[in-house]
Amino acid sequence: MPGRYDVNQLLADARSRIVRLSPLELQDAMASGAVVLDTRSGGDRIREGTIAGSFHVPLSVLLWRVDPVAENSDPQINDLDAPLVIVCNDGYSSSWAAATLLDLGFSNPMDLAGGFRAWSAAGLPVVGIA
Repeated sequence: MPGRYDVNQLLADARSRIVRLSPLELQDAMASGAVVLDTRSGGDRIREGTIAGSFHVPLSVLLWRVDPVAENSDPQINDLDAPLVIVCNDGYSSSWAAATLLDLGFSNPMDLAGGFRAWSAAGLPVVGIA
């Protein structure tokens, strides 16, 4: 039986397998066609705003929306070769999500270091939602 991993070890393992983008790197990646998947709750999105052009995909359904063979797959975001950037509030759950996408066969999953709040703190554009 393997030993117990703690949350910090699991996070470090996930992050060792993925590319993490700074807010400015994400802005550049978006200009080159990267798809941004915002996994934050609706309440956070309403309170804090969103990154223009991002897709809202709650973390609880992310895998079923991006996997091309899933019954509820979304054709706008299920390309295994598309550069997908996962965004959460602070850049923790997005790391695990991006590493899981690697396991599903995605070739280029990434996350935003520091999450949406780093994006906002960097003074990058935030749009409100109704």
